[in-house]
Amino acid sequence: MDSVLQIGPLVLPWTLLIFVVGWQLGHWVHERLARRQGLASGPHAWRLTLAALLAARLGFVLQYPAEYGAAPWSALDIRDGGWQPWAGLAAALLYLGLLWLRRSPWRRPTLAGLATFMAIWIVGLALLQATAPQRGTALPDWRGVALDARNLALSELRGRPVVINLWASWCPPCRREMPVLLQASRSRPDVRFVWINQGEAPEAALRYASQQGLPLADVLLDGSSQLSRELGHKALPTTLFYDAQGRLQAVRAGELSGATLARLLAQVTAGQR
Repeated sequence: MDSVLQIGPLVLPWTLLIFVVGWQLGHWVHERLARRQGLASGPHAWRLTLAALLAARLGFVLQYPAEYGAAPWSALDIRDGGWQPWAGLAAALLYLGLLWLRRSPWRRPTLAGLATFMAIWIVGLALLQATAPQRGTALPDWRGVALDARNLALSELRGRPVVINLWASWCPPCRREMPVLLQASRSRPDVRFVWINQGEAPEAALRYASQQGLPLADVLLDGSSQLSRELGHKALPTTLFYDAQGRLQAVRAGELSGATLARLLAQVTAGQR
């Protein structure tokens, strides 16, 4: 599940911060050992990192040919958080293996740098998992008024998977991902999609929802942003995925692409179809 650090309007995924810290320390170890061996500053830390990142991104893109085939250039937009870590690790180990086969003097500094990064990455993710909201949290006991004037209680939506999107019309990533969510709601009748507007006047929410063609019965108003505070997800957009029993399975903070949404839907509907 995504976890973010919010500083004012700035929202940063903790996984990105862990990656940056791990890379910085790994690079420092790499360069320090290289200097001890009398080596000048070399390119291998950067090359290995680039190879791993390219492989991780390509590994994810190849998993969703339909989504990226419809918009090939979207594969370059890494804001969707689409990575395949095992592909990145395989590329890094392959690069390291080539250095050892060639008996490069950089092989030991590069190994030490990679090991440092991996240690920080594993420990960081373990700490993040330990402090993250636990999977299985039930649908919140929150009731709102939909744009068609009906009352809807989220806790009553059990019976099929539920996707809850927290959004606002002034939020650029919310607007960019809205067509992706709307298309998925139309192609996946087995999943209930609910859009909950945060902190806006009913007129603003109704105007935007009508422009986008959102189903008014599935757009709820939360003028005081009570739900986002209750859930502990103040960043917009945030999308929460619940299984048919009403248990939280995944959270995505930030913009969704078609591929990322497909991955999370597969996770939340596993065993349901």
